[in-house]
Amino acid sequence: MHFQQIQRSLTAHLRDPDKRDGPKGIESRRLGIYRDLIYNNIESFLSSGFPVLRSLYSDERWHVLVRDFVREHTCHSPYFLEISEEFLAYLQHERDERAGDPAFLPELAHYEWVELALDVAPDEVVEADPEGDLMAARPVLSPHAWPLVYRFPVHLIGEAFQPEEAPAEPTFLVVYRTPALAIEFMEINAVTYRLLALLEDTRSGREALAALANELQHNDPSQLEQFGADLLRQLRDAHILLGAACS
Repeated sequence: MHFQQIQRSLTAHLRDPDKRDGPKGIESRRLGIYRDLIYNNIESFLSSGFPVLRSLYSDERWHVLVRDFVREHTCHSPYFLEISEEFLAYLQHERDERAGDPAFLPELAHYEWVELALDVAPDEVVEADPEGDLMAARPVLSPHAWPLVYRFPVHLIGEAFQPEEAPAEPTFLVVYRTPALAIEFMEINAVTYRLLALLEDTRSGREALAALANELQHNDPSQLEQFGADLLRQLRDAHILLGAACS
């Protein structure tokens, strides 16, 4: 066999050993070493990267899920740290809906992936004055703070709480990394989520709050501005905001 044919035969066998034979001439014992090495490394990484998700599956169902991922998904990255993102793509776009998974599975996996992604994200130099006026200047959102919205309350899901249907109201969160490199989350509401989005397109905190009051058709914009000023300070204290943009 040509070398490339041997490679294709070997990789096909490693991905689906139950249905694809290995290259001829290689003893089963040696193939078994590679089979165990590939699968165990991937399974171990997914178990540690998605601990809540893993806890919801029996050993049998979990290994069926991982086997299906290894067999069906074509990874585009050779790096182990990016296996979790490949697994997320598989769950979101390729997983058979008839597999009997909970409806919240893709969102829960995304939430757990965000924690890992923020944990390994490189540091970024962002100019901001931590003592600056958040109302007069533009508040700067930390690049390690991600506002997120989910249909399910993913931060509450676990063995004791597995909702079958999404609640009427979505869940808004900010997942962020602190200066001490801890990954934290803050549950917010739709108004705060919108405010964080407006900060990207306005010149000052005051301007963002005025735009928000206009969108909400608030009957007392000054009251909203006062509340918003306190909220901006709270977000800065939590390191979700880095401070005010430098002029």
